[in-house]
Amino acid sequence: MEKQEYQEQVEGRNSVLELLESGRDINKILVAKGEKHGSIHKIIAIAKQRKILLTEIEKSKLNQIAQTENNQGVIAIVPPFDYCEIEDILESAKKKQEMPFILILDGIEDPHNLGSMIRTAETAGVHGIIIPKRRAASVNSTVSKVSAGAVEHMKIARVNNINETIRYLKEQEIWVCGTDIDTKVEYTKQDYKMPLAIVIGSEGFGMSRLVKENCDFLVKIPMKGKITSLNASVSAGIIMYEVVRQRK
Repeated sequence: MEKQEYQEQVEGRNSVLELLESGRDINKILVAKGEKHGSIHKIIAIAKQRKILLTEIEKSKLNQIAQTENNQGVIAIVPPFDYCEIEDILESAKKKQEMPFILILDGIEDPHNLGSMIRTAETAGVHGIIIPKRRAASVNSTVSKVSAGAVEHMKIARVNNINETIRYLKEQEIWVCGTDIDTKVEYTKQDYKMPLAIVIGSEGFGMSRLVKENCDFLVKIPMKGKITSLNASVSAGIIMYEVVRQRK
């Protein structure tokens, strides 16, 4: 497992609850003084059961420590996020006796988009997500918060080179589908009932030229309005759920 070199924070009640229930290591949990209502009760109870250090601090100090705008009175301090290997993603599909379903993100820089995609991918049954190490968002407190805790249940691999990764996946008999507005095939007309990796390009530029060339086929989402592109996480969600629909 590859680790980031710093401690990470998970913020917000739902995210911290998901973190606790995932069994992942937690260094300590910070709770704002006076925050004892609602789901905070459950967080405190599970933390005590797991013998995790609980510290009450003034709300103003908690807000200073927070990396996101809405910490809801609770922050978990955790070891760096453990990224997996691509083989772990493939093994996950094999254990479930399912055709591999992978999401490749080619340069997604907005952590909100990354968090949203992780959340949708988890609900859609994606076995793992692949992101590049450079010029792309990595898993941080914002990503965790936006994913509503889904990051704790999703295998995520960070790779040096997306094109080399695509070639490796092809060697494992996985088909690679790219998304491109200029192709002729609409996303609903493509068959996805096969071992599959879907590539989503960056927010402003889409897929890089080489990545596009390395895909086995390309699909597009038709645009009917005056705006000619969708938010990257929305595009990803539309394609992922078409895969779900077809495979069902």
